[in-house]
Amino acid sequence: MVANLAVLEAAIAAPEDVLSEAIRWQTDPIDERALGTDLDGDGALGTATLLRGLPESYFGDAAPHPVRRGVYPEGTEFLHTVRYADPDAPGFVSTRMKEVRYMVKFREVGDARIRAQYWHEDEERDVGMTPVFGGHPLVGLTNGFGWKLLGWVEDEAGRLRVQTHEEGRYCMGCHSNIGVTIDQTFSFARKIPGPEGWAYQDAEGIPDVPMEGHETPEILQYFQRVRGGDELRANDEMLARFWDEDGELDEARVRRAAPGGPDDITDLILPSRERALRMIKAYMLLVREQDYVHGRDVVLTPPAHVHRVIEDASTGLYDRGNFHADGRLRLDWSATRWAPPLPGS
Repeated sequence: MVANLAVLEAAIAAPEDVLSEAIRWQTDPIDERALGTDLDGDGALGTATLLRGLPESYFGDAAPHPVRRGVYPEGTEFLHTVRYADPDAPGFVSTRMKEVRYMVKFREVGDARIRAQYWHEDEERDVGMTPVFGGHPLVGLTNGFGWKLLGWVEDEAGRLRVQTHEEGRYCMGCHSNIGVTIDQTFSFARKIPGPEGWAYQDAEGIPDVPMEGHETPEILQYFQRVRGGDELRANDEMLARFWDEDGELDEARVRRAAPGGPDDITDLILPSRERALRMIKAYMLLVREQDYVHGRDVVLTPPAHVHRVIEDASTGLYDRGNFHADGRLRLDWSATRWAPPLPGS
């Protein structure tokens, strides 16, 4: 299992401009003798802590599955919990759960089918059609990329219940044709590289690193482009923390969380105790009303920066240069202690 996870991580998270044979990836200690494979390329079978290049297939019972860059093998499973921001809990991670989300790769899809799936939905969007998903909420909704998704959400009494079909489409929207994902997923490619990343990703100690191919730290770049702490610029606490009265971003303050700085991303993403408790109260109203189909991200006051009525096909963002298509899911850890070994080393 350790070897397969190391291979999978490298296949998903390694920079896409690095050839498979040039990949170098730190791993937990792996007994090469049990596999009969020289993973670290040192010419002997011993204990490897470095994966040098990608094998053609996975090991053990997973041997029938080829290793493909940016594609998970059939049988891959993810279980994800969504929790309240509890200011009294370590890392603000509450014991109480808002949701439990599960997805499984029930069928591996070829490259031609993947391209066709993107093209098909693009064609449907042009004629005003919405995506069609198979399956059922009780057993999971399915998409054309081979994934099945099943979710549970709080009922009015705070117990987890199976999502309805419409609520399930909320999850399918992000795990189908959003182009920035890697095989329709977000999380795995962004974990801390190597052995230290195999744990709950506590934000404490993690710096604000750039996206792959970028120079500016990711959260700083988000603040610069959005000109606020959220897409609606409705988070007054973030505005007061990082912007002055003239609306100018305190870039030096944000850069304190960059690699080598004295802070980490907790200063950039975690709310104050007061705001966290207010957000919990606001979300509990949503739970009581069971109105998830109109959105699950609550706001404390009505947002001002929204279109009340859409009269034209365009929002105008593209015309004003506020449209960006250079987002990347993978992160550049090269300036941190988790930097993967250089290709070919």
